[in-house]
Amino acid sequence: MSCIVPNITLSLVQKDKIMRNLVIITGIFVAALLAACSATKTNTKIDTKKLPIDRVLYDSVLYMDSVLFTAFNTCQLEKFNSFFATGLEFYHDKGGLTNYAHTVDFMKSTCERNWKLRRELVADSSEVYPINNYGAVQIGSHRFYNTEKGPEVLGGTFKFIHLWQIKNGQWKITRIISYDH
Repeated sequence: MSCIVPNITLSLVQKDKIMRNLVIITGIFVAALLAACSATKTNTKIDTKKLPIDRVLYDSVLYMDSVLFTAFNTCQLEKFNSFFATGLEFYHDKGGLTNYAHTVDFMKSTCERNWKLRRELVADSSEVYPINNYGAVQIGSHRFYNTEKGPEVLGGTFKFIHLWQIKNGQWKITRIISYDH
């Protein structure tokens, strides 16, 4: 079996023209590829919001958050207080470190003064992660509104971290970090 290869002889002008066309086509291809990569990188919004690792845990913590802050918003002091461990440490970027007694006293005095505070969790801001042999950590943002001097006004949107501990089937917050005030 033999293979016949035609004898093609190209002039220098023809070879030069082919090479220029190859260079132009390669350049256009590389430019188009770079433009596509650049457009993808700059125009694609990267979603940093993660899906919950454990959907049941996430739903449970958000439910407890809802019950806790319904009690906060309606001055149900006993229910509110029941969500915190007596060894609570509350770290506030402006107010420093406080504890369970301070948190309970603050809430009581706020309700007695009839100074209405309302907390609202920022939609889709919560992230919940399991803490092995302890409970969970909740990270999110919330808004506080107040009616101290008339109609309700937004006090601000702030960030928080709640460390939830489960003990004997009951969840309590043991640490709070409140920041970005």
